[in-house]
Amino acid sequence: MWRLNSYFYRRRQSQSWAADGTTKGSPLIIISLASNCTLRICVRERERTEGEMCTLEKRDGLFIITITGCDEHRLNPILIDSIRAALHRAKIESESMGPTALITTAHGKFFSNGYDLSWAASDPNPVQPQAQVRPKLMSKKFRCLVSDLISLPMPTIAAVTGHASAAGFVLALSHDYVVMRNDRGFLYMSELDIRMKIPSWFVQIVKSKIASPKVWREVVLKAAKITAGMGVEWGIVDSAHDSAEETVEAAARLGMELVKKNWDGKAYAENRKTVLADVMASLSSDETVGSYGDTDFNDSIEAISRL
Repeated sequence: MWRLNSYFYRRRQSQSWAADGTTKGSPLIIISLASNCTLRICVRERERTEGEMCTLEKRDGLFIITITGCDEHRLNPILIDSIRAALHRAKIESESMGPTALITTAHGKFFSNGYDLSWAASDPNPVQPQAQVRPKLMSKKFRCLVSDLISLPMPTIAAVTGHASAAGFVLALSHDYVVMRNDRGFLYMSELDIRMKIPSWFVQIVKSKIASPKVWREVVLKAAKITAGMGVEWGIVDSAHDSAEETVEAAARLGMELVKKNWDGKAYAENRKTVLADVMASLSSDETVGSYGDTDFNDSIEAISRL
């Protein structure tokens, strides 16, 4: 297994799972990313370790992923793989349940402040920095995460309780619904302000989830900091709420309404993939890191495994 591609989940008695934490004698599920975005899984025992990245809670017909801690929740390979592992666990569990829905939320001031640019800048290949090993890896993993969300056999809701910037904004938009708190947080596509090119696939998601070209301009070409109220007005956010708790509660209510529709999860996922076919096609490359398909990804994986 590749060093940065394997992270740990355990099942708790309270029907939740935690990244990077196990108890003695509990099953350890090791999940690794293959070059085609598939997950490889094995099970073994491990002592408890510290440092949860996210938790997965099962509540009636709902799965709730919570990104834990009070940091900026920067999207680096560890956090991305932790979220992907939680999604995989929810998918497996849902197979023995009736209709389900998924909510993603976060602790603290940030939903996600985007890519972990500091990690990406510490590239392991000083001789050939143009290879951009870490940026390519981070982009690939995040595109796999978005693909997982689009392919998940249940409705998905982002409960945005803090700032969601750049890739964090894209993470929220990759859900079917977005609910957001009024009293804290912006949706913010920050690339223009930090002098970076926005990836084409980011723009494809923006266009697929936002109807108005005038709003595209505000989001991408004016780097607007969008409050919950603005998001509702512009058709980005489905509802706005007065606190983090009320936002998650609203997401849970919406989730249960969707569960009661009694839809077939596989049919739901196939219809979503049809609606978002252009987004799925765009996920194969990211020109901002010099990734034009999967042909160069195996080399990146090999390089990162030596870190």
